[in-house]
Amino acid sequence: MKEGACSVIDYTSILSQKVQQIPPSGIRKFFDIANEMDHVISLSIGEPDFTTPWHVRQEGIRSLEGGKTWYSPNRGFAELREEIARWFLRKYHLEYKADNQVLVTVGGSEAIDLCIRALINPGEEVLVPQPSFVCYVPLTQMVGGAPVIVETKAEDRFRLTPEALEAKITPKTKLLVLPFPNNPTGAVMRRKDLEAIAAVVKKHNLMVLSDEIYSELTYGGEPHVSFAEIDGMKERTVVVNGFSKAFAMTGWRLGYALGPVEIIGQMTKLHQYAIMSAPSTAQYAAIEAMKNGDGDIASMREQYDLRRRLIVDGFNRMGLTCFEPEGAFYVFPCIRSTGLDSEAFCEKLIYSERVAVVPGPAFGACGEGFVRVSYSYSIKHITEALKRIEHFLKELHA
Repeated sequence: MKEGACSVIDYTSILSQKVQQIPPSGIRKFFDIANEMDHVISLSIGEPDFTTPWHVRQEGIRSLEGGKTWYSPNRGFAELREEIARWFLRKYHLEYKADNQVLVTVGGSEAIDLCIRALINPGEEVLVPQPSFVCYVPLTQMVGGAPVIVETKAEDRFRLTPEALEAKITPKTKLLVLPFPNNPTGAVMRRKDLEAIAAVVKKHNLMVLSDEIYSELTYGGEPHVSFAEIDGMKERTVVVNGFSKAFAMTGWRLGYALGPVEIIGQMTKLHQYAIMSAPSTAQYAAIEAMKNGDGDIASMREQYDLRRRLIVDGFNRMGLTCFEPEGAFYVFPCIRSTGLDSEAFCEKLIYSERVAVVPGPAFGACGEGFVRVSYSYSIKHITEALKRIEHFLKELHA
């Protein structure tokens, strides 16, 4: 080799095989395309278009102005953990001890990761209802667990049924993921639905990861029911939630987990080594949000509800069947009537009409024939997007 020449490194032989086998998130593709085009209306990312409420931002600002920039305790500031515990007692009549049953994390995503890593040994099975958020399967694979897909169906309003769950359980099954209210479908599990699932969980001695990040965005008059509220489930459940969706605090990156002392203890140990502590500034803001943010949630939820009804009516009117979601801020219309698969539909739509949505299979293979559309955008943007989509359909069938 000549002096100064660089050797060629085969990185595929160096990198983790598990990581290489995991595909990148399908959510970001059309968002990235949209960012490179002009005049695009992107309904592809699940991020509130509201600004974090001013009184919440003020607390973050005050903490910085006061020089409160030090590490927090590993579990999170005691005051925040106490507020989280009070929140769950007030809303769900669930009693958690702030000192050892609450863990503050960097977003709800970290809490999900910690829960799976703390519970799953290589070869053990994790039941993942799909369509659902993209992280559960790869996080299970990265610890050597075996994800088992439980398909939810439009005719069941994308709710998990006890029959579908029972059919997938084997002697290796250990953990059930409950992602409700659901991203991408907007499906909600009401109390009677959860009670039916709880009977199966108890019968087979399963543990549950209940991802309730959209708990405050539930519509139709019935409030959200936490799975831990169901008789006998608190001891079996790690509840994951956070501040991103309810308080429009996505960029603050703050979430939390509640659960049995033994599980939260092991999750905290992993958190200590991987992250150490969540951002201090975000925690000071979150304390204010939990203390005085109920009105903000109600106001944002009311606006989301208006958008929800507008977009559902719009899709059904133009012939793209769309069941009425009862939670989160997504609709999941069926596009099979167009004759296109989900990927082709999204590609043709963005290039011809400058509207970005996400193919259903990004959330699991059973999402084929659907697209995810977020209504966490203004009425003006949604109205214009619906006009463009309707024009797209007319041109497609011309």
